[in-house]
Amino acid sequence: MTKYVMWGSYCEDALERRKPYRQAHLDGLSRQKESGVLVTLGPTKDNTMVFGIYDADDEATVRQLVENDPYWKNGIWTEYQVKEWIQAF
Repeated sequence: MTKYVMWGSYCEDALERRKPYRQAHLDGLSRQKESGVLVTLGPTKDNTMVFGIYDADDEATVRQLVENDPYWKNGIWTEYQVKEWIQAF
């Protein structure tokens, strides 16, 4: 397994716009966490960016998880990047 980091952006008014999709988003993240692929994920304090760490077989797996998330599908996350990460400490 390889570690990957994901940085993404939230839309304007994300706190309000995410409401209809929040539970499905959280349920999906819980399944990813239970399976071991998701290490952690969350927003910056100002709710403009999202950051996640994944432990996956490849970058395509991470991209598939992000693009199947209700926040991505419904425009709450507006862009993202995935980078392979070397955990030094």
